[in-house]
Amino acid sequence: MKLFWKGFTILLILLLAGSKAYALFGGKFKTLKPKDGNLYISIKNLSDGKAQYFRTKADDGTLVDFFIVQSEDGVIRAAIDSCDVCYRSGKGYVQDGDVMVCTNCGRRFATDRINEVKGGCNPAPLTRVIQRETLVISMEDINTNAWYCKYK
Repeated sequence: MKLFWKGFTILLILLLAGSKAYALFGGKFKTLKPKDGNLYISIKNLSDGKAQYFRTKADDGTLVDFFIVQSEDGVIRAAIDSCDVCYRSGKGYVQDGDVMVCTNCGRRFATDRINEVKGGCNPAPLTRVIQRETLVISMEDINTNAWYCKYK
């Protein structure tokens, strides 16, 4: 019986480590490369209300994670996958219906408040512009907010 529990424990540890590696190294984030000082994201895939996660490299080499979500009011919103309070944890947010939930402290934020409220435990907003069918985020804004992601 001890052999069973030892094997079970090892399997559980491997599964947890594998899921964490998947989230950190590719499964959750789509990598974007800047062009002409901006990030360009097609909005045709953003209208389902599901948060999409992206990663880009700031000028100082920091990998910056952010998410984009269309809130129930139809506005496409963007924020760093971190906040002023929990950024050192490097855990970010997950979506639960029309709210984003901090995976560090458990606080919940309505998607229609993202980009409207900043500071404290709110997801750190990113300035974005829609040009035709494309969402544009300036690398200047990414670079300014890279400090949120230095602890990941």
